[in-house]
Amino acid sequence: MPRDDSPLAPHRHTYLTTAEAADYLRLKERKVYDLVRQGEIPCTKVTGKLLFPRQSLDLWLMSHLEGDRPGQRPVPRVLAGSQDPLLEWSVRESGSELALLCHGSGDGVRRLLDGDALLAGVHVIDDADGGYNRPESLGLGGMRDLVIIRWARRCQGLMLPPGNPRGIRSLAGFKRAAGEGAPLVARRQSGAGADRLLRYLLARDGLALEDLRLAPHPMLSEDDLALAVLKGQADAGLGVEAAARRHGLEFVPLHQEYFDLAMRRRSYFERPVQHLLAFAREARFAERAELMQGYDLTGLGEVVHNA
Repeated sequence: MPRDDSPLAPHRHTYLTTAEAADYLRLKERKVYDLVRQGEIPCTKVTGKLLFPRQSLDLWLMSHLEGDRPGQRPVPRVLAGSQDPLLEWSVRESGSELALLCHGSGDGVRRLLDGDALLAGVHVIDDADGGYNRPESLGLGGMRDLVIIRWARRCQGLMLPPGNPRGIRSLAGFKRAAGEGAPLVARRQSGAGADRLLRYLLARDGLALEDLRLAPHPMLSEDDLALAVLKGQADAGLGVEAAARRHGLEFVPLHQEYFDLAMRRRSYFERPVQHLLAFAREARFAERAELMQGYDLTGLGEVVHNA
């Protein structure tokens, strides 16, 4: 354990002043100001005063202690993983210069491990107890420089046609009926967080995928699933509230989940990531989240895992 006065010891403040940050890092205040001016150290400005998030300072220090790995190639400015409507909007509006490649949580994890993505959006439930985005559940348990940042708490539920003509109010309404007439259920691809959640919720209700009449082809995004329901290609599906609302669908809430951003520690300090997180602290970001519906932003930006 680090000593109480060491840079890695817990600090009583969430945000540090410039003088406190200098003491915390054992640097002179002038050096801290130089690092701020160069954009090298994480900080925020509130009413003209610089404040330094302690968690971010810990990450900054550890990333510098680790140094560059020999032969390390630049990581593409790609945000992979699961699709999130609020995240997509924020990437465009923030000027982060991130390219989106959203093919599900599992695909994002693979690209992160292979060095083909700067960060990955994930929402993977632990089948054992319903926890979310644990490194072992993600397949990232062996990643020694893994950092996971909280994005939002989202509402998942039933996507249904306007007016809900079949009167479906629970997953029991998905069950394959004897004979004809069972609702056709759209689903996400294997490896997607939504597919894993669907299996989890079905098992909790004593059901399985085999009990459903499934659409022949999986949907590769939230929007694809929503459009399939809207256009009559499916009668229902499980998806996030924000996607259902923006397509004018009926929505029945079922479950609250955590959507997080996974990355390597050094990637946290790349300008695209810092631009995105800084934008998420602006007032219009919160206004947009409220307009989209289905989001709880409590804890946004917090470090929920630091290997």
